[in-house]
Amino acid sequence: MRRLWGAAGLAAAVLAVAACASSSPSTSSSAAAQSSSPAAAAGSSSPAASTGTTVLSRTIDGTAVLTNSAGLTLYWFGPDTSTTSKCTGSCATYWPPVTGPVTAGAGVTGTLGTITRPDGTIQATYDGHPLYTFAGDTAPGQNKGNGVNASGGVWHEMTVSGSIIPASSGSTAPASSPAAVPATTPAAAPPPTHTAAPAPTHTAAPAPTHSTGGGGYGY
Repeated sequence: MRRLWGAAGLAAAVLAVAACASSSPSTSSSAAAQSSSPAAAAGSSSPAASTGTTVLSRTIDGTAVLTNSAGLTLYWFGPDTSTTSKCTGSCATYWPPVTGPVTAGAGVTGTLGTITRPDGTIQATYDGHPLYTFAGDTAPGQNKGNGVNASGGVWHEMTVSGSIIPASSGSTAPASSPAAVPATTPAAAPPPTHTAAPAPTHTAAPAPTHSTGGGGYGY
């Protein structure tokens, strides 16, 4: 009887070992899948690298000027410095700063850089000039902001060479834009008028009268 129980116990042990062996690959594969899940999740959640904006060269009115990737003309502001933008507040509504950094397209030969604006954002520069677009330009090839005197200074289209191009006859900003009012010349003062003094008048003195005495004697 004891021998029968021993055989039965041995058989049960063999079955248990076999069951453990068959379940081990499943368990290890499950563990491997769990260990690889965080890496896959991390890879899918990593942000894409920023590519920035491309600055292009375009000929407008016979001059090579800079444009953004949408073809809109870029401008620089006279009062700006190479490290500071003077266009803030409502000015930046009509003259939106170009966000940096940017990359140079074909024909762009100047030096590109960036500055930090007063609000902490990054603005692109070209040859030391902070760059802007103009709200009055609604299509590629327009340069309505060139030569406009607004927000305390004159605006210029950003030429590839860096030279200043006079405003064309058709590049006048809308008069309704408070930040885009063309310069005006003061009216000339009227010439002084001189009133002639009246000529003096002279009154002639009356001529003297002479009385003649009687020639006879009365009686």
